[in-house]
Amino acid sequence: MEDPKKVKTEKAKKLAKLEILKIESNSLVTPLKEEMQTEEIFVNKDAMQILKYHGSYMQTDREKKGKPKDYQFMLRLKQPAGELAPDLFLLLDDLSEKYGQGDLRATTRQCFQLHGVLKGDLKTVVSSIMNIGSSTVGACGDVSRNVMTTPAPFTSPDYEAAREYSKVFGHLFRPMTTAFSEIWLDGEKAATVETWGTEVGEKFKVDEVMKHDTGRGVVLPHSVEPLYGDRYLPRKFKIGVTVPGDNSLDIYTNDIGVVVIMDPANPSEVLGFNVMVGGGMGRTHNKENTFARAADHLGFVPKDDIMELMKCILAAQRDHGNRDVRANARMKYLVHTLGIDSFRKLVESYFGKDIQPWREMEPWKYADWMGWWDQGDGRMFLGVHVDNGRVKDEGDFKLKTALRVITEKYKRPMVMSPTQSILIRDIDPADKDDIDTILRSHGIKAIEDVDPLARMAMACPALPLCGLAQTEAERRMPSYIERIRDVLAKLDLDDEEILMRMTGCPNGCARPYMAELAFVGDGNDTYQLWFGGSPVLTRTAWPFLAKMKDVDLEKSLEPVFAMFKAQKHQFEAFGDFTHRVGAAKIEEFCKTYDNVHFV
Repeated sequence: MEDPKKVKTEKAKKLAKLEILKIESNSLVTPLKEEMQTEEIFVNKDAMQILKYHGSYMQTDREKKGKPKDYQFMLRLKQPAGELAPDLFLLLDDLSEKYGQGDLRATTRQCFQLHGVLKGDLKTVVSSIMNIGSSTVGACGDVSRNVMTTPAPFTSPDYEAAREYSKVFGHLFRPMTTAFSEIWLDGEKAATVETWGTEVGEKFKVDEVMKHDTGRGVVLPHSVEPLYGDRYLPRKFKIGVTVPGDNSLDIYTNDIGVVVIMDPANPSEVLGFNVMVGGGMGRTHNKENTFARAADHLGFVPKDDIMELMKCILAAQRDHGNRDVRANARMKYLVHTLGIDSFRKLVESYFGKDIQPWREMEPWKYADWMGWWDQGDGRMFLGVHVDNGRVKDEGDFKLKTALRVITEKYKRPMVMSPTQSILIRDIDPADKDDIDTILRSHGIKAIEDVDPLARMAMACPALPLCGLAQTEAERRMPSYIERIRDVLAKLDLDDEEILMRMTGCPNGCARPYMAELAFVGDGNDTYQLWFGGSPVLTRTAWPFLAKMKDVDLEKSLEPVFAMFKAQKHQFEAFGDFTHRVGAAKIEEFCKTYDNVHFV
């Protein structure tokens, strides 16, 4: 008879190191619990990996020379549908001042990040967030991340449904381990259950659906994690929910994109959902087997089946995703390898029924929902633009203080935007002028005074804290906007609005590969230049220049903008133009232009 220990050892040898770590973590407890009790100002590498599931990354200031390293921690919140209660914002503001670096960072997935927290303060910060009804649980790691939705807080039934189902999916796919309360709350229950769980848990019987076993291998025989098991997912898993026509959230970049379809016979009732699968942004330079990908249309499912279908899609990725090579572990590679038809059959083998054909919808549009809007219930909402998501006070610009003043005075809830900005909702129209006055007095421009290039731009944090950054992003994007605006003005293209994005590495956190024009960091002060994304965010861009030096920005873009001016169709957007003409014709034009203008 074989030695069980030997069999276990041989099996373990075949697993990737991170997979073994997940198995041995005792459902995300070990070795983090032990490391948090040491006197060191850091955690070890294994604990650092488990810490991600708790919503935190360990970082250092890469611009600080010498030793010892100044270890610090970034915390990311879980905010399904991007919702931010007034008391939570005030808490985060206080925590950032007392324990962080004094600012807050709005992410591209509708949640806040808090930077600069020391290890000794981590427990205080996390427990404070959990005890107010929020969470950092599953904001990072190989689980379902923050569920996004259109941020527009319209009160029509379709928008209400999109928000509600975002919370349903967030609650359905939450990790069930007690590790979070064990480590951050000393085993006690949080004073307040996650707000979104109380809103949808009982109404939709989420826990009952989660554990419901159809006998098709969706639910695992695991005492703690019925959907994730002891290895969780191969990689992170992203979900977005919206309504037909509203692509304010980059729906095609998600592992699962869900579109609410209302009943034509009864427009106040949800009929079902269109579902797309296999989107994702991350890639690796010089590895052609990694790539950005827009999601494929999977099909339509009736309302009563949506949670079960979502479980089946997650199970397909859990069981068939690539756990050997993390660079190819996202579900987009599984969908790409199988093809959408075979992937659909795989999901149907878990689902036990056919997935219906995709329902036709109105065309997609992109809106950032900035400025003032009627909410639909007699109240208003205001979209406040935030440059690259950094909520801070700096000189005469005091956005952080302005938001606090408004929150303390009016106690209005906020919604985080997929474009790193903030919406204040439920505003009495009588308060509109005063809120505008507060913002102007704190140096915040009206949206009409914000350059459209800046308004539509996004950049990841990159240097100095991100360990993956190869060059600047957030700190450089403002100067690129100014320089590009100067080039456009030189060519009498002052009115052009181009959707631009920048990242400090190829991982794609700011979703650059969907932009009309993108800069992807690939070295010190150098970027790849990408063209051809859709202005309504439905297709991926393609690389035009493999390496552009920062100093060559104007020289690289002026010929392309000149060609755009000369050859574009009426009302044609820059991304549609570059997509139509293609790289070869642009290169040919640029050579001729360079010989005349840059000799």
